[in-house]
This record gives sequence, structure tokens and C-alpha cells, in this order.
Amino acid sequence: MEKDSLDKDIQLLVIGGSAGSLDVILKTLPGLDTRLPFAILIVLHRKSSFESILSDLFAQRTSLKVQEAEEKELLKPGNIYIAPADYHVLIERDKTLSLDFSEKIHYSRPSIDVAFESAADVYGSAAAGLLLSGANADGAEGLKILRQRGGITAVQDPATAEIDFMPRQALAIHAAEYVIQADQIARYINELF
Repeated sequence: MEKDSLDKDIQLLVIGGSAGSLDVILKTLPGLDTRLPFAILIVLHRKSSFESILSDLFAQRTSLKVQEAEEKELLKPGNIYIAPADYHVLIERDKTLSLDFSEKIHYSRPSIDVAFESAADVYGSAAAGLLLSGANADGAEGLKILRQRGGITAVQDPATAEIDFMPRQALAIHAAEYVIQADQIARYINELF
């Protein structure tokens, strides 16, 4: 990464993904530095029936605290929050989480676009966004807004994505500054601080 990006004080990283992204996250979690000074919000398209085991599955791969996002929960550095199935996750001005059951966006709830846009509104240049493998356009517009507000933006290299549509869509609209190989994502996240 470039020196100017490393000088930013990142307080929140939002990771979005859909089909093909779960495996990437599971391989990334063990490599994360346990001293991360920012919160991580993971927004995945998934079925409600998978909800109960996802946080346990992630927690087995990292020493960082992993939990399902809850209404009015304060985002804390070094914690990983997972968007619940069937709820959009927004970030309030006081840096607490808000869950929303409004209509689906790009056929998805939670919407990655909603999370990226909300992070951009509250954190601006202190936010980072990473878009992984997926089969629809959710996340591209939100990532672009995050970039326009000064945040650091990246996508998984489409060549390493199981389904490359999502990262390709973000690249097509110039939403990402960085293209990261799947096996380099942990290193990229660690270099954000």
C-alpha cells in the first residue's frame, strides 16, 4: 500500500461479500493481528438458517472478539461484528449499530451498499471498505461513495474470486483504489494501521 494510505487513522473496516466470500474470510481471520485498533463489520449475503453458527465459525479462526451485530451496540476497536441475516446494518453518529428491516437492495438484506454508505457518512476518511467475491452488484456503489468521502477502498482480485462479478463491478465504476489477491487480504488488513 502507498505511504499516504498508511497515514490515515482507520477506525472501521467494512468487509462485504456474497457467494464465494465465506472461504476467503475463513482463510483471512487466522492471519489478523490481534492488536487491530479498529472495528471490523462483516456484511455477507446469507440465509437466516446459517445465522446461529457463523459467529462461532469465525471465532474459531481468530483471537479477536467475534459477535453478531446488535441494535445500539457500540463499535469497539479490535472487535469483529457480523451483520445478522435479514437486517441491513447502519452506523449511527454515536458509532453504535442500528438494524433495519426495510426492503432488500440488489435482492439482498443485509445490503453491502447500505453498510458502506453508512460507514462513509459517519467515519469518512477514517473508514476502509473491502469487497469480496459475489454474484451481484451490491457493494459497488457504496464502495464508490466511501472512496469519494476519503476512505480506503479495495476489492478482492477478480482473478482469485470464486465469483468475480461483485469485485469487477466495483472496478468498472472506479470504486476501488486497491486490488488484493485472496491470500494477501490478512496482510492488507494488518497494514491499515
